[in-house]
Amino acid sequence: MSSATDLVQRTELRRQLVSKTLDAKHRSRFGQFFTPAPVARFLASLLSIPQDETFRLLDPGAGVGSLACAVVAEAIEQRSTAKIHITAFELDRQIIPHLAETLRDCEETARAADVQVDVSLRNEDFIDWASSALAGSFLVDAETFTACVMNPPYRKINTNGVDRLALERIGVRVTNLYTAFLTLAAALLDPGGQLSAITPRSFANGPYFKPFRQFFFERMALDHLHVYEKRGLVFADTEVLQENVVLKATRAGPSNTVVLSTSASFDDVSSARSVPYASVVHPGDPHQFVHIPVSEADTHVAVQMAELPATLRDLNLQVSTGRVVDFRSREHLRQEPAGDTVPLIYPGHLQDARIAWPLADSKKPNALADCCETARLLLPNETYAVVKRFSAKEEPKRVVAALASPDEIPGQSVAFENHLNVFHRASHGLPPALALGLVAFLNSSAVDTYIRQFNGHTQINASDLRELRYPSTLQLEAIGQDLAGRPWPSQIELDAVIVNHVPGLDVQPLTMPVAA
Repeated sequence: MSSATDLVQRTELRRQLVSKTLDAKHRSRFGQFFTPAPVARFLASLLSIPQDETFRLLDPGAGVGSLACAVVAEAIEQRSTAKIHITAFELDRQIIPHLAETLRDCEETARAADVQVDVSLRNEDFIDWASSALAGSFLVDAETFTACVMNPPYRKINTNGVDRLALERIGVRVTNLYTAFLTLAAALLDPGGQLSAITPRSFANGPYFKPFRQFFFERMALDHLHVYEKRGLVFADTEVLQENVVLKATRAGPSNTVVLSTSASFDDVSSARSVPYASVVHPGDPHQFVHIPVSEADTHVAVQMAELPATLRDLNLQVSTGRVVDFRSREHLRQEPAGDTVPLIYPGHLQDARIAWPLADSKKPNALADCCETARLLLPNETYAVVKRFSAKEEPKRVVAALASPDEIPGQSVAFENHLNVFHRASHGLPPALALGLVAFLNSSAVDTYIRQFNGHTQINASDLRELRYPSTLQLEAIGQDLAGRPWPSQIELDAVIVNHVPGLDVQPLTMPVAA
């Protein structure tokens, strides 16, 4: 067994032992999810370690040192002649002794293998340090790095917290610690500097991460994206269900191609292919969504979706989140309908692409008081297409849409809860055939497959739906007329109807035999 392998195994054992000593509250405070050895080795393998040069490596939020250790192991195996200096930040004092032990082990093992490694351990807040270093004119007098490897903390930034204030000092506005770490690393890298990281996929889309994407892609070019299909296995011993992506990027202008790869989990063989950069970050997209079409079939769907004829503006449609935020309207919620209420639709009312209302023994209210205080929350009871904003992790489909029709919902008005996206025309309903066709299209395998390419979590934002292209009004109405009066079809049957009316959207090879 090589000295590099021994080094990694010792660090992995340390990680496992330390993980067992930390309770959930402690982890949540620091946003800690330590990196398993196979993931750390993969991240390290994406970095190019030079020969006969100084290699300044940044490891912010170093934990027990798994990532720095993996880079040292790579250098030992490559017999690198570089002068490697590692700067490791760790805020949690409880972890510092274990990190120090790993870094000493790295230095000693490297020295025995005739590889030059020295380390600097900093028990301080990386965000505060980096923000202070970058304050004023960017990168003037700031320490910079050849490369960065990171598994950043996953936690929202408090609105009035010290992290938010430190970041605003340099004009950075992000909502999560992990994007703060990515932002600061991008600013601290030398021209041509490399970044290898494992993070949640949520930065790839949505309005909250738009400022981050704009900042990041002004400086960094994606080289490699890797996704794990079985997200629960990557951090299995820390009970993480976050859907993650490994990214490798370089501080440079956009490259011509990006390598996309995937594996079932961290210990499975991955498949990889190169795609044009424009397939990942579409030119002209003001939101700079990151698409990850990991297979040829994904690219096939992406091309066909891009060629659809209409935007929501072309269709004269809008999509908005439901107006009722239940914790702000508690005094007006009613468990059962009455003469002085209107129907209140929650995601749980969506069943088989229709609205099942009211629901007996529902944990959620079925109605909202009809009064002057709730008037602004109501819509006329007409025909709408509605989409769940959140799908359960066990649901086979990411996009779940249903028809909200006065045929199933009584009364003059209706209210939609905030966990639904509602398609409407200037706060009024849609023609029934158009609405039904829209529901069918949104439930198609093509839309689900395409959405998954840039949406790595279970939330479907209204902005995601606005970015889609759609069949024409005539095509949607024809789909709706075809399905009107029929029981809701199976997924395969539904996809066949879509293809019949939208010939360019050939999703037959991609159908999923699951219920809508």
